[in-house]
Amino acid sequence: MARKSIKEIKSTLGGIRKEFDCELLTRGPAEAVVIYRMPRDVQLEDVLLSKDTVSLGYFWEDRPYNVYHWIDPLQDTVALYFNIADGTRISQQSIEWRDLTVDVLITPDGRCRVLDEHELPSDIEAGLLRYIRETRDELCREPLSRLIEYDKLTRSLINRE
Repeated sequence: MARKSIKEIKSTLGGIRKEFDCELLTRGPAEAVVIYRMPRDVQLEDVLLSKDTVSLGYFWEDRPYNVYHWIDPLQDTVALYFNIADGTRISQQSIEWRDLTVDVLITPDGRCRVLDEHELPSDIEAGLLRYIRETRDELCREPLSRLIEYDKLTRSLINRE
């Protein structure tokens, strides 16, 4: 069965806009899950996302992050990659969100790494910085529980197709 196409549109704090063509897996009133297939091998830290890696993107309008659950062809977790975000809007045609620079990478061995904090602008507004730091701290709590949660969720979505 062919899935509906949906565009993921990411804007950065610096005003850069990137678009990704995805397949819509499921959509609720204020949430969506999309599938994106890696077009080529990508190295992120010590994690290799090979061309056969599938990315399930989980988006919510009311959460301060979104997450990509990267899985291999056997549906095993390669990593979880959380983007601290705001302004997420989900429509029939697109998912738009603002990337707040800081990301959290969780690998199956339970390691939690904070990425790109050094890229935050020096003149960032204090309230936004607090939002980012609080979200970062929350995401780094109980990384193994997060791995288990998204593994179950992803398997249930993929296996019901």
